[in-house]
Amino acid sequence: MFDLKNKKALVTGGASGIGAAIVETFARSGASVWIADRDEENGQKLAQTIGGTFLSLDVASEADFLRAAESVGTLDVLANIAGIGHVGTLLNTAAADLDRLFEVNVRGVFNGCKAFAPAMLERRSGSIINMASVGGVIAVRERLAYTSTKFAVVGLTKALALDHSHTGVRFNCICPGRVETPFVMARLKEYPDPEKAYRDMASTQLNGRMLKPAEVAAAALYLAADESAMVTGSTLILDGGWSIGK
Repeated sequence: MFDLKNKKALVTGGASGIGAAIVETFARSGASVWIADRDEENGQKLAQTIGGTFLSLDVASEADFLRAAESVGTLDVLANIAGIGHVGTLLNTAAADLDRLFEVNVRGVFNGCKAFAPAMLERRSGSIINMASVGGVIAVRERLAYTSTKFAVVGLTKALALDHSHTGVRFNCICPGRVETPFVMARLKEYPDPEKAYRDMASTQLNGRMLKPAEVAAAALYLAADESAMVTGSTLILDGGWSIGK
């Protein structure tokens, strides 16, 4: 297990799903963790469980992030995990849908980096982990807006890594395939045959199953730890072979 003892970490979208798994993993590895989310109820519960701190934060708000940075101070690890999705092609994606996804998925990452990276750069140490998607390295059907934002997150991460390559601050992103989050599993129950729906969703991944949130959290732990000191500008793909094709 990688050690995050004496490190300070903040996880956006940390109240549920992949974000919560990362929060739990970071805490077990010794980090002091701040859970940044709009979901105060679940965020506070998780904070009590792990002995962390909850911060009410909307990633689309620059002001929220600046307040968080003032409150938390310099971080060792920032995990920009919060994000939203949208199902649709060009024909049924409205401009407002596209704008909202860019506001959360891309501007949210930018806001987090803008608020916390300067202190890291001044100290010449830190790891910033951005949540992209397999949809950031290959196009995904009927996910026009979502795919566009995740390609943007990958590009943003690489640009940050290149611009600050000699500072000791690392910028990487994780690109998961389909993940068994509580949201996804709840959606599956709405289908007439949930087991078939699971198989259909998982079939894009060559190993025939979806990822567990803990598997994504393990990747985040590696990128947060000192053992990944030579890793920056990377896209860590966790997709069961989806992106290599069938």
